[in-house]
Amino acid sequence: MRADKQTSWSYTEALPTEDEVLIRARERSYELGVSAVSSGVGAALTVLAAASKATTVVEVGTGAGVSGVCLLRGLGRNAVLTTIDSDVDHLRAAREAYAEAGIPGNRTRTISGRAAEVLPRLTDAAYDMVFIDADKPSFPLYVNQAVRLLKRGGLLVVNDALDHGKVADPAVREATTNTMRKVGKAIRENEDLASALLPTGDGLLLAVKTA
Repeated sequence: MRADKQTSWSYTEALPTEDEVLIRARERSYELGVSAVSSGVGAALTVLAAASKATTVVEVGTGAGVSGVCLLRGLGRNAVLTTIDSDVDHLRAAREAYAEAGIPGNRTRTISGRAAEVLPRLTDAAYDMVFIDADKPSFPLYVNQAVRLLKRGGLLVVNDALDHGKVADPAVREATTNTMRKVGKAIRENEDLASALLPTGDGLLLAVKTA
């Protein structure tokens, strides 16, 4: 990346101002060893949630609630976030973040379990938005399930789509990098999806279900 582009990227990532709720949620993330979404991605999630006018959202990978708070702040008052994580400590931390953000309990549904087992139990074409930020080896499965879950016009958001900048370097052949390349290719080639890849954070892959 040219120096000026690197400077612009750093500027945009540092631009969002986060309040005490998100700062504390990030502190819990650090304590739990969780990689929270960047401030740039968090701001993007709030905007995307608001623009989509989603009322039903699925999040794969709860973390300590940073991304969940960002999503909920963009969603309408009647929208519900269903978030899935296999670690009960993560879910507990996320519920604490939601409460501190003033989110009513009936607007979130936290599910403890492996997403590979939970997602197939969710209803077809019942969700307006799916956000994926979990274990990379399972991303292909999560994406396939997300396409099934989304309504027509629904939005799919995949975090870390550039795998810390390694996807763009053909010399890198690490397993996770190859997985993210395959995920990106599958989404681009899916005729039922219109997609775009943004450099926000470590790469934010967006796709709208058009059919």
